[in-house]
Amino acid sequence: MDAESGGGAARTPARRKRPWSAELLLAYQSLGVVYGDVATAPLYVFKSAFAGGDIEHSAGNEEIYGVLSLVFWTLTLIPLIKYVFLVLRADDHGEGGTFALYSLICRRVRAGLLPGGGGGDLAVQPREGAAPAPALRLSSVRAALERHRVLQRLLLLLALLGTCMVIGDGVLTPAVSVISAVSGLELSLDNKQHEYILLPVTCAILVGLFTLQHYGTHRVGFIFAPIVCLWLLCISAIGVYNIIHWNPHVYRALSPYYMYKFLQKTQTGGWMSLGGILLCVTGSEAMYADLGHFSQSSIKIAFTSLVYPALILAYMGQAAYISRHHNFENINHIGFYVSVPEKIRWPVLVIAILAAVVGSQAVITGTFSIIKQCCSLNCFPRVKIVHTSSTVHGQIYIPEINWILMILCLAVTIGFRDTKHLTNAQGLAIITVMLVTTCLMSLVIVLCWNKNIVYSLGFLFFFGAIEVLYFSASLVKFREGAWVPITLSFIFMMVMCVWHYGTIKKYDFDVQNKVSISWFLNLGPSLGIVRVRGIGLIHTDIMSGIPAIFSHFVTNLPAFHQVLVFLCIKSVHVPHIRPEERFWVGRIGPKQYRIYRVVVRYGYRDVPKDDIEFEKDLVGSIAEFIRCGDSDDQNGSLDGAADYSLERLSSISKGLTFQEDGSEINGSDSSILSPDNEIYQNAIAPKAKRVRFVLPKGAQIDTEVRSELQELSDAREAGMSFIMGRAHMKAKSGSGLVKRIAINFIYEFLRRNSRGSVTAANIPHASSLEVGMVCQV
Repeated sequence: MDAESGGGAARTPARRKRPWSAELLLAYQSLGVVYGDVATAPLYVFKSAFAGGDIEHSAGNEEIYGVLSLVFWTLTLIPLIKYVFLVLRADDHGEGGTFALYSLICRRVRAGLLPGGGGGDLAVQPREGAAPAPALRLSSVRAALERHRVLQRLLLLLALLGTCMVIGDGVLTPAVSVISAVSGLELSLDNKQHEYILLPVTCAILVGLFTLQHYGTHRVGFIFAPIVCLWLLCISAIGVYNIIHWNPHVYRALSPYYMYKFLQKTQTGGWMSLGGILLCVTGSEAMYADLGHFSQSSIKIAFTSLVYPALILAYMGQAAYISRHHNFENINHIGFYVSVPEKIRWPVLVIAILAAVVGSQAVITGTFSIIKQCCSLNCFPRVKIVHTSSTVHGQIYIPEINWILMILCLAVTIGFRDTKHLTNAQGLAIITVMLVTTCLMSLVIVLCWNKNIVYSLGFLFFFGAIEVLYFSASLVKFREGAWVPITLSFIFMMVMCVWHYGTIKKYDFDVQNKVSISWFLNLGPSLGIVRVRGIGLIHTDIMSGIPAIFSHFVTNLPAFHQVLVFLCIKSVHVPHIRPEERFWVGRIGPKQYRIYRVVVRYGYRDVPKDDIEFEKDLVGSIAEFIRCGDSDDQNGSLDGAADYSLERLSSISKGLTFQEDGSEINGSDSSILSPDNEIYQNAIAPKAKRVRFVLPKGAQIDTEVRSELQELSDAREAGMSFIMGRAHMKAKSGSGLVKRIAINFIYEFLRRNSRGSVTAANIPHASSLEVGMVCQV
């Protein structure tokens, strides 16, 4: 069994076996989503390498040949070999990104720190054909991660660091791409005109870009791939022209000898210029992060057949032109547009701006996706998530994050006003994400792929050494712009860590203060209060016991619904949960109590249904649980609560279908559940909504089940009410200063200014009730 068949989140057969025509179509579509960023890198790579003043372009061309050689081998080693041939294989049931690697590791070694996140709920099976690792090696690595809490925290911090740098890249990439594309005006206008036009045009494009985000990429997505394809063909054609016309022997610079000669001549200056050369691989992480929208084959085909050759030709063409032109008015003019023939410069400028917008769009959408993953795993405050496409998975829009990104993007653009500082900042963000991927990937190789630890260390040291060299060159530019991603990452990391810490403390409080079921059952069938018509759903984070919010509620309000459901919504460490494994239903107490527990599981990339569909699935799952009974052979213990013999959870693969309408019902007292697929109908007042369950053919039910289903139907007709807890966190007296600041001020500020549970769970405001509690943690 391979990894795709385990864990309740497998890829469909259609996704595993696609015809070549479908793969080619996906490869074409990936051009507009995945490669917009890396495709626009030729706009600023050479300019960034020379703009810092660390190296100068001499008549001997050692510098330009050395830069070309470094660009070629960096593109070959990192995007092509590391990502296309190695990292893409580490998919988490078809999904990619930093959290995919973290998810794989956590499920294999049970090192997840997220409360109730399901680290142990779903196990990942070894890859098909993978040789079993020696027991001593595998158990020692796994035991170290499972035993030491410090290593688990470091693993989570590493994943969060990569996430924060991706968010920082979402701020910097649109600024760098757009201002680099617009800088082509510099060669067509005089200095005075250029000085007053460049910044306003850049800001106007950025504002328009972020303003249009709420429409969703699917509305304009059909033009993305043609734009990037046209751009790649354009830069490759210009590259071929420059090679033939200016320097046909520039291909010799692809030899690694020129890297050695470059570093030998430039020494410290050459090392510092690596921060600009690094930008040739910007957007490489997108190939892995966007894996869930495409497939390994389609991404490999697009990169190897078009993107990689076009980029190499573009860089060779620029180097060929610069090698024959040494008298530039300004060293900053060394870049893309100077090598474009003057007759086609304006059309190329238009295409470049469109390609920059496409590349920026992909980064912004990727930032939305990773924020959604963080929210699903309780590592980021709850935000409003709008799904902009009903057919294309993963296309979302987050208003709060969109406007924050726009403000930060405009701030760095106006603050720096040139590409020198912006590219320094972008380079550090890019290389940090790659370093995080390398570290996590080395753990995946030994733990999930069951390879010898030599392969893992070889991957870590080979690619890690290259990336550490680039990282050091980027970090040394701290005062020249590299402080921006560090500052942004520190802020977002603080937000994520405090929210994660507060969430854990809140979960621990709920677990420690939950009411025992024995106390609950001693209240009797009426629970000591009046039972009113309707279904009451109590939202809780715990999967066993009675939450403290319920005892707090019944103490202050002596009435409750005739059907009571303790609803627990959990996000687990897999991208998707199959619909037939989403609902787990159990019973609390005897049948006459009419009390149920429902656990609903979502993967970190699953799209929750709207409130109406969710209510139907919920009621249908409870009805199917009632119809099938709760025999021991069907029950499981999802939460492992073996002490509660009356509380066992059953997986409901398909809920009982029912229909709702508001038509009149003529006649009286008909309570029929026919075994031959007729409809169950409850006698209610005229013109009221009626609920009718549809039974499978041949279904047989007894009187007790009929009565329970009738009461559920009657409660559904009366309506559903959602009771949500609103916890006010406060550090216990005697807590340390850091804890008091984190809980009393930062966490409470984030909680008050984030979306509430009602919004996050798609629950209608009209039928919701929040119960406030003070949690001393």
